[in-house]
Amino acid sequence: MIKFASSRQVSVTHEDLEISVGYEHFTRNFEAILGRFDPTVSAALASDPVAAEARIRQMEGEQGLMIFAVQNHGALFALAGAQRKARRYHVGNPRIAFQMTRHDIRAGLYAPLSVLVYEARPGAVRVEFDQPSTLFGQFGDADVLAVARALDSKLQKVIEHAALLAAQQQAGQ
Repeated sequence: MIKFASSRQVSVTHEDLEISVGYEHFTRNFEAILGRFDPTVSAALASDPVAAEARIRQMEGEQGLMIFAVQNHGALFALAGAQRKARRYHVGNPRIAFQMTRHDIRAGLYAPLSVLVYEARPGAVRVEFDQPSTLFGQFGDADVLAVARALDSKLQKVIEHAALLAAQQQAGQ
Protein backbone atom coordinates (compact mmCIF):
# COMPACT_ATOMS: atom_id res chain seq x y z
CA MET A 1 0.00 0.00 0.00
CA ILE A 2 1.23 3.48 -0.84
CA LYS A 3 1.48 5.88 2.06
CA PHE A 4 1.80 9.58 1.33
CA ALA A 5 4.98 10.90 2.97
CA SER A 6 5.21 14.60 2.10
CA SER A 7 4.92 17.28 -0.52
CA ARG A 8 6.68 20.63 -0.55
CA GLN A 9 7.83 23.33 -2.90
CA VAL A 10 11.51 23.94 -3.44
CA SER A 11 13.32 26.85 -5.03
CA VAL A 12 15.61 25.98 -7.92
CA THR A 13 17.79 28.39 -9.88
CA HIS A 14 17.49 27.74 -13.60
CA GLU A 15 20.47 28.88 -15.68
CA ASP A 16 19.83 29.99 -19.27
CA LEU A 17 22.98 30.95 -21.15
CA GLU A 18 23.10 32.24 -24.70
CA ILE A 19 26.46 31.74 -26.38
CA SER A 20 27.37 33.28 -29.73
CA VAL A 21 28.81 30.16 -31.34
CA GLY A 22 27.37 27.63 -33.75
CA TYR A 23 25.49 24.60 -32.47
CA GLU A 24 27.75 22.03 -34.13
CA HIS A 25 30.92 23.71 -32.89
CA PHE A 26 29.64 23.95 -29.34
CA THR A 27 28.21 20.43 -29.07
CA ARG A 28 31.29 18.86 -30.67
CA ASN A 29 33.56 20.58 -28.12
CA PHE A 30 31.22 19.95 -25.18
CA GLU A 31 31.20 16.24 -26.00
CA ALA A 32 34.95 16.13 -26.64
CA ILE A 33 36.01 17.62 -23.30
CA LEU A 34 33.68 15.45 -21.23
CA GLY A 35 34.36 11.79 -20.62
CA ARG A 36 31.90 9.01 -21.47
CA PHE A 37 30.36 6.71 -18.89
CA ASP A 38 30.58 3.01 -19.73
CA PRO A 39 27.66 1.28 -17.98
CA THR A 40 29.47 -2.08 -17.98
CA VAL A 41 31.46 -0.81 -15.00
CA SER A 42 28.33 -1.11 -12.85
CA ALA A 43 28.59 -4.91 -12.79
CA ALA A 44 32.15 -4.67 -11.43
CA LEU A 45 31.16 -2.47 -8.47
CA ALA A 46 29.97 -5.39 -6.34
CA SER A 47 32.74 -7.83 -7.24
CA ASP A 48 35.75 -5.50 -7.39
CA PRO A 49 34.97 -1.94 -6.24
CA VAL A 50 38.62 -0.84 -6.36
CA ALA A 51 38.98 -1.86 -10.01
CA ALA A 52 35.59 -0.35 -10.82
CA GLU A 53 36.58 2.97 -9.28
CA ALA A 54 39.81 2.93 -11.30
CA ARG A 55 37.78 2.37 -14.48
CA ILE A 56 35.46 5.23 -13.56
CA ARG A 57 38.46 7.52 -13.06
CA GLN A 58 39.62 6.63 -16.58
CA MET A 59 36.23 7.71 -17.96
CA GLU A 60 36.45 11.18 -16.44
CA GLY A 61 36.77 14.15 -18.72
CA GLU A 62 37.41 17.76 -17.92
CA GLN A 63 36.48 18.75 -14.36
CA GLY A 64 36.00 15.05 -13.61
CA LEU A 65 32.70 15.00 -15.49
CA MET A 66 31.34 12.59 -18.07
CA ILE A 67 28.34 12.09 -20.31
CA PHE A 68 25.99 9.28 -19.28
CA ALA A 69 23.55 9.71 -22.15
CA VAL A 70 22.57 12.05 -24.96
CA GLN A 71 18.99 12.48 -26.11
CA ASN A 72 18.42 14.10 -29.49
CA HIS A 73 15.33 16.19 -28.75
CA GLY A 74 15.71 17.98 -32.07
CA ALA A 75 14.95 14.74 -33.92
CA LEU A 76 11.44 14.76 -32.44
CA PHE A 77 10.56 17.78 -34.57
CA ALA A 78 10.52 15.48 -37.60
CA LEU A 79 7.14 14.32 -36.27
CA ALA A 80 5.83 17.75 -37.25
CA GLY A 81 7.84 17.95 -40.47
CA ALA A 82 10.25 20.45 -38.93
CA GLN A 83 13.93 20.50 -38.08
CA ARG A 84 15.46 21.63 -34.80
CA LYS A 85 18.88 21.21 -33.25
CA ALA A 86 18.62 20.25 -29.59
CA ARG A 87 20.34 17.71 -27.34
CA ARG A 88 19.78 16.85 -23.72
CA TYR A 89 22.91 15.65 -21.95
CA HIS A 90 23.01 13.65 -18.73
CA VAL A 91 26.28 14.78 -17.14
CA GLY A 92 27.94 13.76 -13.90
CA ASN A 93 30.28 11.28 -12.28
CA PRO A 94 29.36 8.23 -10.16
CA ARG A 95 32.15 9.05 -7.72
CA ILE A 96 30.85 12.59 -7.25
CA ALA A 97 27.27 11.32 -6.97
CA PHE A 98 28.34 8.93 -4.22
CA GLN A 99 29.95 11.80 -2.31
CA MET A 100 26.38 13.09 -2.00
CA THR A 101 24.23 9.95 -1.87
CA ARG A 102 26.28 8.47 0.95
CA HIS A 103 24.99 11.38 3.06
CA ASP A 104 21.48 11.50 1.58
CA ILE A 105 20.23 8.88 -0.88
CA ARG A 106 17.73 11.39 -2.26
CA ALA A 107 20.59 13.15 -4.05
CA GLY A 108 20.28 10.30 -6.56
CA LEU A 109 17.13 12.02 -7.83
CA TYR A 110 19.26 14.66 -9.58
CA ALA A 111 22.47 12.78 -10.36
CA PRO A 112 23.42 12.84 -13.16
CA LEU A 113 22.53 16.41 -14.05
CA SER A 114 20.53 17.41 -17.14
CA VAL A 115 21.88 20.00 -19.57
CA LEU A 116 19.88 21.09 -22.61
CA VAL A 117 21.77 22.58 -25.57
CA TYR A 118 19.81 23.92 -28.51
CA GLU A 119 20.26 26.26 -31.44
CA ALA A 120 18.66 29.58 -30.53
CA ARG A 121 19.30 30.96 -34.01
CA PRO A 122 22.05 30.44 -36.60
CA GLY A 123 25.35 31.18 -34.88
CA ALA A 124 24.01 31.03 -31.32
CA VAL A 125 23.25 28.25 -28.85
CA ARG A 126 21.34 28.24 -25.61
CA VAL A 127 22.56 26.10 -22.73
CA GLU A 128 20.03 25.51 -19.97
CA PHE A 129 20.32 23.61 -16.70
CA ASP A 130 19.24 23.77 -13.10
CA GLN A 131 22.00 24.96 -10.79
CA PRO A 132 23.23 21.86 -8.91
CA SER A 133 23.53 23.57 -5.53
CA THR A 134 19.85 24.55 -5.64
CA LEU A 135 18.74 21.07 -6.69
CA PHE A 136 20.75 19.25 -4.04
CA GLY A 137 20.48 22.02 -1.45
CA GLN A 138 16.83 21.19 -0.81
CA PHE A 139 17.93 18.18 1.24
CA GLY A 140 19.44 20.37 3.95
CA ASP A 141 22.68 18.43 4.27
CA ALA A 142 25.88 20.50 4.49
CA ASP A 143 28.05 17.71 3.05
CA VAL A 144 25.76 17.28 0.04
CA LEU A 145 25.61 21.04 -0.48
CA ALA A 146 29.41 21.37 -0.46
CA VAL A 147 29.71 18.81 -3.26
CA ALA A 148 26.84 20.45 -5.16
CA ARG A 149 28.51 23.86 -4.97
CA ALA A 150 31.64 22.33 -6.46
CA LEU A 151 29.43 20.94 -9.25
CA ASP A 152 28.13 24.47 -9.94
CA SER A 153 31.69 25.52 -10.68
CA LYS A 154 32.66 22.38 -12.60
CA LEU A 155 29.68 22.58 -14.94
CA GLN A 156 30.18 26.31 -15.54
CA LYS A 157 33.87 25.75 -16.39
CA VAL A 158 33.06 22.96 -18.86
CA ILE A 159 30.47 25.14 -20.61
CA GLU A 160 32.87 28.10 -20.75
CA HIS A 161 35.68 25.94 -22.13
CA ALA A 162 33.45 24.39 -24.81
CA ALA A 163 32.30 27.89 -25.79
CA LEU A 164 35.88 29.19 -25.96
CA LEU A 165 37.02 26.28 -28.13
CA ALA A 166 34.00 26.70 -30.41
CA ALA A 167 34.67 30.43 -30.80
CA GLN A 168 38.33 29.79 -31.59
CA GLN A 169 37.42 27.18 -34.20
CA GLN A 170 34.85 29.45 -35.82
CA ALA A 171 37.35 32.32 -35.94
CA GLY A 172 39.88 30.04 -37.62
CA GLN A 173 37.54 29.01 -40.42
